[in-house]
Amino acid sequence: MQRTLSQIAAMCGGTLRDATFSDQKISGVQIDSRKIAPDVLFVPLGGANVDGHTFVEGSLAAGAAGSFWQRGKEGAPTGALIEVDDVLEALQKLSSAYLIESGAKVIGITGSNGKTTTKDMVFALLHETFRVHKTQGNFNNHLGLPLTLLSMAEDTEIVVLEMGMSDLGEIALLAQIAPPDISIITNIGESHLLNLGTRENIARAKLEIASGTKPGGLLIYNGDEPLLPLVLQEIDSSLPEGLRKFTFGLENTNDDYPIAMMRRGSDMMFSSQLEDETLFSLPVLGSHNVTNALAAIAAARTLGVDPEVMKKGLAHMQLTGMRIERVVGVSGITILNDAYNSSPTSARAAIDVLAGLDGYSSRVLVLGDMLELGEQELQYHFEVGQYAAEAGITTVYAYGTLSAQSAKGAREKMSNGHVHAFVDKSEMIDHLRRNLKPDDAVLVKASRGMKLEEVVYALRDEPLVLEKGV
Repeated sequence: MQRTLSQIAAMCGGTLRDATFSDQKISGVQIDSRKIAPDVLFVPLGGANVDGHTFVEGSLAAGAAGSFWQRGKEGAPTGALIEVDDVLEALQKLSSAYLIESGAKVIGITGSNGKTTTKDMVFALLHETFRVHKTQGNFNNHLGLPLTLLSMAEDTEIVVLEMGMSDLGEIALLAQIAPPDISIITNIGESHLLNLGTRENIARAKLEIASGTKPGGLLIYNGDEPLLPLVLQEIDSSLPEGLRKFTFGLENTNDDYPIAMMRRGSDMMFSSQLEDETLFSLPVLGSHNVTNALAAIAAARTLGVDPEVMKKGLAHMQLTGMRIERVVGVSGITILNDAYNSSPTSARAAIDVLAGLDGYSSRVLVLGDMLELGEQELQYHFEVGQYAAEAGITTVYAYGTLSAQSAKGAREKMSNGHVHAFVDKSEMIDHLRRNLKPDDAVLVKASRGMKLEEVVYALRDEPLVLEKGV
């Protein structure tokens, strides 16, 4: 973003305190006073234990070209300050105004699982044809989304935005900041039941993206999820005029669905009802990722991307880490790193991937706690353990107090010698290294707060403790 301070003040509804700084050039924004670069606008956000205004004077001295300052707050330093009623809201207004001025189309993506993977797929399908910008990492909330918009180049044609939430009203705000031309809902799972109580409320929260889509825009949603059409009927009067709808999924009742699908090495090969002459290669395992790809393909098709271009883009896509990421350890063991997030729905999908692998001595599942599931969390963990046993997993490792229930569920159909529960991560890693073999496949799946990537890194970087002769 290249603007003057006076332009930024107008865009965010603020007031420049000293008009002599009107023509001061701004190139982007920064919320971390430790990362100040020349010409940036410092945004002094408040935190649980610190007020960003404390760092305004130092940021200006370090080279920031200007800063927001909350109107009425005492202690303002001299210099290039824009007074605003609320710093966060000013940042959001600035990003929204910048998006409008850029003219970029918006593809908004939400869902309980698969948002980041689908975002990466959409970007891969579009970037050969358009100038595309996308959410980095998980910058998908009321702060991360504005920062994503303000970091895009002036000539961006399409911005692909992941829209996350933990409660009602949050996606509505994100869609207000950046109204989508195309909206995608990947699925409805159990994440955030702690806040929302029911899956119906989760569906209502996700479908706020539909109400926020531009008139005449397109809603692409998972047609295998029965709650979505039910809630769409419920909110019909609030939907934008001329909203078009498109469904994807595994069932042949959808507008697009796979008509051929198979695993080849670490890739999924598939073609679909609407792209029956194109065999796509997807460099990530799982039928659930094929359905995510169908959503991305629908968006690209709407924007006029040629199927052969889509095929090339999908084959060479770069996935954000820890989403069934295949890693080979120093001992040769195959590790599937899916430790970024977890829920009952995504855990079952990942277990299906592990169970479908051929050519391995054992298929070993390492489960960590699934967080924010609400009152039924113990039952959900128990059922995931049962599911793993029924899927034919060789050995189950459970880490955490909640995952002890997963171990209990697995033991109903597996012998005790193939189910292990731990509350100490180091002990579990040691047990894994002493019992795994180089020709095993290991899936590591947990919510982000469990930090089970530490298990992945240990198995990747440390040799297995092999018995003599193995």
